[in-house]
Amino acid sequence: MSTTESAVHRTSSVYVAAPEGDTGKSTVALGLLHMLSATTARAGVFRPIARSTTEPDYILELLLEHSTADLTYEQAMGVTYEQVHEDPGAALSEIVQRFHTVAEQCDSVVIIGSDYTDIVSPSELNFNARIAVNLGAPVLLTVRGKGRTPDEVVQLVNVCEAELSAQKAHLIAVIVNRCDPATLDEIPKVLAQTEVPAWSMPEVPLLNAPTMAELCHAIGGELYTGDTELLQREALRVMVGGMTAEHILERLTEGVVVIAPADRSDVLLSLVNAHEAEGFPSLAGIIMNGGLLPHPAIAKLVAGLKPRLPILTTGLGTFDTASAAAQTRGRVAVGSQRKIDTALSLMEQRVDAGELLKRIDVPIPSVVTPQMFEYQIVYRAREVRKHIVLPEGDDDRILRAAGRVLQRQIADLTILGDENTIRGRAAELGVDLSAAKVIDPLHCEQLDDFAKEYTKLRAHKGMTFERAREVMTDISYFGTMMVHLGIADGMVSGAAHTTAHTIRPSFEIIKTAPGVDTVSSVFLMCLSDRVLAYGDCAVVPDPTAEQLADIAISSAVTAEQFGIEPRVALLSYSTGESGSGADVDKVRRATQLARERRPDLLLEGPIQYDAAIEPTVAKSKLPDSLVAGRATVFIFPDLNTGNNTYKAVQRSAGAVAVGPVLQGLNKPVNDLSRGALIADIVNTIAITAIQAAGTKS
Repeated sequence: MSTTESAVHRTSSVYVAAPEGDTGKSTVALGLLHMLSATTARAGVFRPIARSTTEPDYILELLLEHSTADLTYEQAMGVTYEQVHEDPGAALSEIVQRFHTVAEQCDSVVIIGSDYTDIVSPSELNFNARIAVNLGAPVLLTVRGKGRTPDEVVQLVNVCEAELSAQKAHLIAVIVNRCDPATLDEIPKVLAQTEVPAWSMPEVPLLNAPTMAELCHAIGGELYTGDTELLQREALRVMVGGMTAEHILERLTEGVVVIAPADRSDVLLSLVNAHEAEGFPSLAGIIMNGGLLPHPAIAKLVAGLKPRLPILTTGLGTFDTASAAAQTRGRVAVGSQRKIDTALSLMEQRVDAGELLKRIDVPIPSVVTPQMFEYQIVYRAREVRKHIVLPEGDDDRILRAAGRVLQRQIADLTILGDENTIRGRAAELGVDLSAAKVIDPLHCEQLDDFAKEYTKLRAHKGMTFERAREVMTDISYFGTMMVHLGIADGMVSGAAHTTAHTIRPSFEIIKTAPGVDTVSSVFLMCLSDRVLAYGDCAVVPDPTAEQLADIAISSAVTAEQFGIEPRVALLSYSTGESGSGADVDKVRRATQLARERRPDLLLEGPIQYDAAIEPTVAKSKLPDSLVAGRATVFIFPDLNTGNNTYKAVQRSAGAVAVGPVLQGLNKPVNDLSRGALIADIVNTIAITAIQAAGTKS
């Protein structure tokens, strides 16, 4: 980097330090990284002292997965504990040098202090403070509240504050993590005497609970039978099944794993059936210890039941199995999505992000990256907190996405389908849907009311009540009617159904917004440094001039809802008055109609794509245009052009395409791709909530 570039580039950094182990520092660092990713283009991470020299640092791996800077594991690592012990001065110099290499590639950096993984030294916080000072990073102090009174927490913070001050480290805030529920709200009050903000977060057993896969590794076990996907479920409690089957059944709790030898056939069969039965908790798994396998007749019976519940085998005895399981501590690691969502939710709900970022002194961003845009729509949806209906309750992706949405309070949800089936499957997946409402359209008391309303809406088509009642049992029609009647604010569907099945009910029930005759779509195209809107790429095959004008106006409104200043380019193969022909004339006519209806909008058309987006081309082709070279909303002349262009940009430029976002309806309904990922579903729910709010993001 040149001297000039160095003078301009400024990296915001923050050092997450703790005076002891097991503070839940990774939870704080992950939440902090997400806050910075929402406000800076390149948020990176740095680990001054490696957690281990024999295995990868799982905390660093987790944070790198959520980093938006292009860093490798080796780049983000400083030195080892051995280097620190051998020569602290040389180790510190190496840390400083490696950090500045990272900082040059980032706009912000979360620095994760050491973990006290070897012999705990009273001077370890002291050395972390020295590192922070040498890196020019303010300190965010994390302490453990579990097992401590508020006064004891204050004493610990005071000691830490004095130690940081002695090293000239700048403390900006304190987070007391893993607090006992009884002291959660009192701790920030007693810490008010400090000169920096202090927040508290509760102890959440889930964050320390091992998954069935981690337990399997700990006991040297193997999967005997069950769904491999369910090995990622957390075991919230370990129980030794040393009593009779009926007494074991009495003591089952949600997420428990039961240890029992395979020759206890009564216990094995009781547990497998209890897991599937209504009225019993959903188990995390069964561990058959002692190196035994079920009797062939019992094995045949278990195989016939086809249990999804993971059943493990191990050669360890009862005591050793129970000890190994009890000592296994779960990690918030890459792939632990439920724990990650829980950690993010804790930080979002318990820590004032605005106050913390102000103290870190994060610069105002000049660009919008895909990650920033994603975090911003989630934040905006959480602010407006709308009610969204999800018709496809029989799809695991929908259930997992719903769990994430509820965990992070992005929206309130209603899921359609059989309640026992949905809640049972969610429990198996380790997804908490307790805050969701589940409605079965086939047995809903509102079905007749919905049928009456649909009969009225479709009376001109000869609709009868009996036929309407049958139609309303369809999940798409039922969900759409919920939106129409204001029971839900929006609907997201299409993961397992066609686009037509998702949006046809909207045409019949919700209908178009006032002044709009065309339902269309936009893709929000997240490029490396900005977000553009492309319309229509999914709905109207060959729009007329009138429809194209509708699409242009609707796309401008949608863009503005998501923080994009609308400068609308109606695209053609010709720019300005240079070309003629039916296709160009259609775009020219559409531009005229759109200007007449919305004279306040900045519109240009017909215009070629290069003239719309590139200032140098615009200067030669349309030098006086307020849109040319600066367009943010691109309207394609037909579906063929739009669909191919968005996919070409997505693949060739590495853009993230969010959508299609349906527009022009009275109330929001959005369609998912049948290949939608869980993250796509979460983003679409957030987008639908923002549309329902009808406000700018």
